[in-house]
Amino acid sequence: MLNLNRELVQCIKDNHLENDLLKGKFGIEKENIRINNNGELVKTPHSKHFGDKLLNPYITTDFSESQVEMITPVCNSIDEAYNYLETIQNVVSVTIDNEFLWPESVPPILPNENEIPLARYNTNEKLVKNNANMYRKYLADKYGRKKQLISGIHLNFSLDDDFINKLYNSSLSQLSYREYKDEMYMKIMRNITRLSWFIIKMFGSSPVIHETYYDSCNLENLKIDKFKNTISIRNGRCGYKNINNFYVPLNSLENYITSIREMIDSGKLIGSKEYYSVIRPKSNKGNLSAIEKHGIDYLELRLLDINPLFKLGVNISDLYLIHLLIILALILEDSEMNESLFYESINNNQVVAEKGRMDNLKINWKGKRVDVKSMSLHIMDTIEEVVNIIDPPIETYKNIIATYRDMVIDNKNLYSSIIYEQIKQKGFIEFHIKKAIDYAKDSLSKRFNFIGYEDMELSTQILILDAIKRGVKVEILDRNDNFIMLSAKDKVEYVKQATKTSKDNYSTVLIMENKLVTKKILESSGLKAPLGEEFTKIDLAQKEYYRYNNKNIVIKPNSTNFGIGITIFKESFTEDEYKTALDLAFQQDDTILIEEFIEGKEYRVLVIDNKVAGVLLRVPANVKGDGTSSIKQLVMEKNKNILRGQNYRKPLEKIKLGIPEKMFLTQQKLDFDSVIEKNRIVYLRENSNISTGGDSIDYTDVISDSLKEIAVKASKAVGASIVGVDLMTKDITGEATDNYSIIELNFNPAIHIHCYPYKGKNRKIGEKILDLLNL
Repeated sequence: MLNLNRELVQCIKDNHLENDLLKGKFGIEKENIRINNNGELVKTPHSKHFGDKLLNPYITTDFSESQVEMITPVCNSIDEAYNYLETIQNVVSVTIDNEFLWPESVPPILPNENEIPLARYNTNEKLVKNNANMYRKYLADKYGRKKQLISGIHLNFSLDDDFINKLYNSSLSQLSYREYKDEMYMKIMRNITRLSWFIIKMFGSSPVIHETYYDSCNLENLKIDKFKNTISIRNGRCGYKNINNFYVPLNSLENYITSIREMIDSGKLIGSKEYYSVIRPKSNKGNLSAIEKHGIDYLELRLLDINPLFKLGVNISDLYLIHLLIILALILEDSEMNESLFYESINNNQVVAEKGRMDNLKINWKGKRVDVKSMSLHIMDTIEEVVNIIDPPIETYKNIIATYRDMVIDNKNLYSSIIYEQIKQKGFIEFHIKKAIDYAKDSLSKRFNFIGYEDMELSTQILILDAIKRGVKVEILDRNDNFIMLSAKDKVEYVKQATKTSKDNYSTVLIMENKLVTKKILESSGLKAPLGEEFTKIDLAQKEYYRYNNKNIVIKPNSTNFGIGITIFKESFTEDEYKTALDLAFQQDDTILIEEFIEGKEYRVLVIDNKVAGVLLRVPANVKGDGTSSIKQLVMEKNKNILRGQNYRKPLEKIKLGIPEKMFLTQQKLDFDSVIEKNRIVYLRENSNISTGGDSIDYTDVISDSLKEIAVKASKAVGASIVGVDLMTKDITGEATDNYSIIELNFNPAIHIHCYPYKGKNRKIGEKILDLLNL
């Protein structure tokens, strides 16, 4: 019944395009209703944190103000698109305070029809705003507000352009390249339309609906047993569909466009997007006119339910199988798609959506009655043929065949069956609320990660997440170097490592890199810095041991960051310890500084655009004794905290057990194997850098105004827009006068420590950087 086009398959093999079959561009759009913890639709406005909903490319609204829509950018793989969707959903989930995303296509508990808020647009682009508002009012009046709250997932897909080019050049087609490309996509549309009932059967996930939705499709109160064979209410007669089943020919793009235009001209549709087909042709340049002028750029598959069994509403293996179906649709033999077969497909979809879990169910296939189970197994066999064409065969795709074949063989394994049984056991609202809360908790645990890019430093990830939330477009230019491009409207900014921006000039950076120069500039500006001297030769520094032996000193490289190569001596120290500290410092730079140690506590004051954005007390790496565990064991246990990681990928760094820690413990007559009595705090380092395992405590609301002024004055002295001022003070709440010393200035300060402190508020530094950049 399904036959591959052997001539096309041979052409693919002859031109070594087997692997290119899997290449393409992917994007995902997903809608979710916002609810409270009772499972009721919330009527609060779309969060202002997401910016202008017409301009945010990632987060907007759909029909209702209560219905958020999440949109990934165009991605090079399914995995990338899937990870991007999770990132966007995490951003949304942690932003909507005390609300949750309803994890299902069919609506939650709904109020009266007229209480459902329409999405409102207040952009300055008046014409666009008016059209958007008018369109939603039109839909509300025509279809009803409750029906418009049916939500779903759309998968956008395009073939690889090089793949199409190579096929075209090897063909004997008399068509132009654009015509050839359009026809390839129209063929996929025809075959996907024929096979759409199979997609509904496999991935349908809305078998039950809440009673507050009944009146929108003239249903009386039904017991759950009435839904025992239902697969997808969304794709059935009570779902999101046109009032009339319009016939739109798929034999050519020209006829497709002509048909849509005729329905618009006759008043049957307000525009092409009101035609709710299972799959649509799309253009990167706009609407129907753009498709007519420029051709098809990609296809939008529109019939996926939101599956409550998965956080994102779809399992990634589902997308793999759908991808294989799209490839199958391309390399199948083409066949007629007349009006009769078109309506046959629509009727098959409704039958499977409403009765798809019924044993021995039959549908029509090219005018003949066929068994759904047998036909589904035949489709799986043909998909397996497609997998075997790919060279080398992708193991991921091979492995999923068996899983989905089991779903075909036994209806109990279908998503809809599993969901139905859980709803029957737990209740419709209770089942979905539990899922919504669990998924929100998972998002909270990943709130500082750009999923799939966790190898990038955390400060960069946080800036990217804030850009996504605000609707600033993000492009990663150099992943390893944490170099990104941010753009909004016509403005573009390049940012490295979150805080290296166009707002600071090169000389400012060079000044802050050189601690000796920094100190001289601070002193010339009337600011206090530790006394000390520089050394360029280790032997000269070694000779000064007896001069420094009875003093509290700091030995550090002239150019360093993150506390690397720094040693602090607060009490007497041996000559060997002194020499080891010199070695550590000289490993980082040809010039080192030996400075007086300033009494007090060290605070990191982050200054952005001459304003104090955050203040942290950084507590040195430490452990708390339990009376039985060694220091080494206590460190291992503390490092298990989810907030701790390595190389700035988490808000806190793991505590290390290296030479500096060993030296500092020795001064306390301890070592790594020492067992510490219960509740005793033992510090493993003198310096309090987060990068060396320290804890962070927010003091932004505590610091005195005069100390704030000192930090801002230091920033102005070196001409910095973003700077981390390391301030030593005995009283953070007191007046500056003799109560401070500036230890150093940091030109690339980490922002994650202010966003996710060990204790205290998130100071939302990423947003402040975007403000600085006018994005």
